[in-house]
Amino acid sequence: MRHGGKILVDQLVEYGVSRVFSVPGESYLAVLDGLYDSGIQNIVCRHEGGAAMMAEAHGKLTGTPGIAFVTRGPGATNAASGIHVARQDSTPMILFVGQIALGDQDREAFQEVNYRAMFAPLAKWVAQVDQTDRLPEYTARALHVAQSGRPGPVVLALPEDILSAQSNVPLRPAHPLAKRPNLDQVAQDIVSELGKAHDPLIIVGGPHWGQPAADALAKFAENHGISVASSFRRQDYIDNRHPCYAGDLSFGMNPALANHVRQADCLLVLGARLGDVATAGFALVDPADRGQKLIHIHADPDELGHIYTPDIAVNSRADHMVEALAQIPLDTPKTTPAHDDYQNWRTPQETPGDLKLEQVVHWLSDHLPDDAVITNGAGNYAAWVHRYFQFKRYGTQLAPTSGSMGYGLPAAIAAKLQHPDRTVVCFAGDGCFQMTLNELSTAAQHGAAVIVIVVNNGRYGTIRMHQEKTYPARVSGTDLFNPDFVALAKAYGGHGEVVENTDEFPKAFRRAADFGRLAVLELKVDPQALSTAATLDQVRDAAQSD
Repeated sequence: MRHGGKILVDQLVEYGVSRVFSVPGESYLAVLDGLYDSGIQNIVCRHEGGAAMMAEAHGKLTGTPGIAFVTRGPGATNAASGIHVARQDSTPMILFVGQIALGDQDREAFQEVNYRAMFAPLAKWVAQVDQTDRLPEYTARALHVAQSGRPGPVVLALPEDILSAQSNVPLRPAHPLAKRPNLDQVAQDIVSELGKAHDPLIIVGGPHWGQPAADALAKFAENHGISVASSFRRQDYIDNRHPCYAGDLSFGMNPALANHVRQADCLLVLGARLGDVATAGFALVDPADRGQKLIHIHADPDELGHIYTPDIAVNSRADHMVEALAQIPLDTPKTTPAHDDYQNWRTPQETPGDLKLEQVVHWLSDHLPDDAVITNGAGNYAAWVHRYFQFKRYGTQLAPTSGSMGYGLPAAIAAKLQHPDRTVVCFAGDGCFQMTLNELSTAAQHGAAVIVIVVNNGRYGTIRMHQEKTYPARVSGTDLFNPDFVALAKAYGGHGEVVENTDEFPKAFRRAADFGRLAVLELKVDPQALSTAATLDQVRDAAQSD
C-alpha cells in the first residue's frame, strides 16, 4: 500500500522520467513526498510560467515529455503560457495540477477551476483523476498522448484527496513504440515527383527531429540538389552552412527566399504545418490557388489537408520519411542558387548606434562551439539572431514558434541542466527578460551557468515599431523603466557587465563564459536599431504587390 502521490511518481519512474519542474503547493503535497527519494530531480522554480516553459524546453531537447507540477487556481493559470508554447510548437509535455478535494467541487471552493474547460483549446487532452486506483492508467495515457501523432501538451488535474489516499494498484508498463511503416515505395514516388519539377523546394519543421534526421536531410538535399528552407524557429534542422540551405521562413524573412517559395513549382513539406508565418500570412502559397505541386508529410493525419490540399499526403513522422528519402541513389541534381541568396542575406547590414547587434551575433556565430545552445523569447531583437546566427547542429535552437515573451531564460536553464557541458546563451530584450528574470534564482540554486545577453533599448520594441507605423506621433504604453541588470546578476551570485560598444563585446563575453556561473551581459543599443526589423505584414505586402 502506498499513497497516490507515490503511485504517480513510481509510474513516472517506470517511464524513465529523470527530471521535473515545479512550483510547490499544498494541493499536491503527496507528490512532493513521492519525489523525495524517487531519484527524480525536482527543479524548484519561482513562477509557474517559468516552470512550464522549462518543461516545454526539456521536451523539445529530449523528444520525451517535459513534466511540470503546479498547484491549483493561480498556479495553473500562471502555467497556461507554457502550455500554449507546447501546443503551437508541437512539444510533448505534461502539466500536473493539484486540485481541490472531490467533495468540495462545484462549490467555487478556494482556488477551484474547471481545468477541462480552461485548458481545452490549448492541450491535446485534459482530464482529472477521480480514483486513486486509476492514477497509473491516466499517467501512462498522458505520457502516450503527449508523444503520439502531432506531439503536444497534456493536462492532468489531481484532487488532493485522491493523491493522499492509499492503494496497492500495480503500475502500467511503458507503451510499446508503434511499428514504422515501410516508406521505401513512398520515397520513390516522392523523388519521381520532385524529378519532374524545375524548381522544387523542401520546407522542414515540426516535431520528431534529431541529428540523424538532420544528417539524412542534408544527404538527400545534396544528392538531388534541392534547396531546403526551415520553418519559423526550426533553423537547427539542417547545418546552415550546407550548400543547399536557403534560410528560414520567419518574420523578417529574406525577400529572395520569399520569392523562391512563391516561384517553386513543387514544395516538399517535411513535418511543418505550413502556417501563416512560413507563408507570410498565406500570401506566398495561396490555399485556394497554389499553382504548384504540394507533397506534405506529417505525423498527424488531421494536419494533412487542414489548410492546403496536398497532391501527395503521407501520414508519417518526418524523420522516418527523410531517412527513407536519403537512401535513394544519387539523381541528376537540380541547382541550388538559394544558398547564395542566404549568404548574401546574412552579410551584416549596419544599424544605428555604437553597439551593432548584427556584428555581435555574427561574432557569436563564428566563435561559439557548434553544439552551443541559443535560446530566445519574443521581440525584434530575435530577428538579428535568426538572420545572422548559423545553427550547425540539431538541438541548438530553443525558441517559441508561439512568439511567447519571457521564454529565453527558462529554456536556457532547462538546456544547461540537460547539457551542463555545453555553452548555453539566452538572448532577451529588456522587456522579454523582465517577464521571467526571477528564474535567475532557479539558475543560481541549481547551478545552471547560463549566459544571458539582454538587448536593452528601453522599450517594448516590436510593439513600438507597429505603433509608430499605425499611429504615428502618438506613442503610448511602450516605454520601459529597467532595473540595474548588472547589479541584479551580482545579487544572485552571478557575473554582470554593461557593453556599449561592439569592440568591447568579445572580451566581455569571454569573461562571462570564464566566470563559471550565471552571467548577464547588458547590451546598450540605439532605440532606432531594433525598429528596422521586417515584419510579417511587410513580407505579406511585398508578396501581394508582386
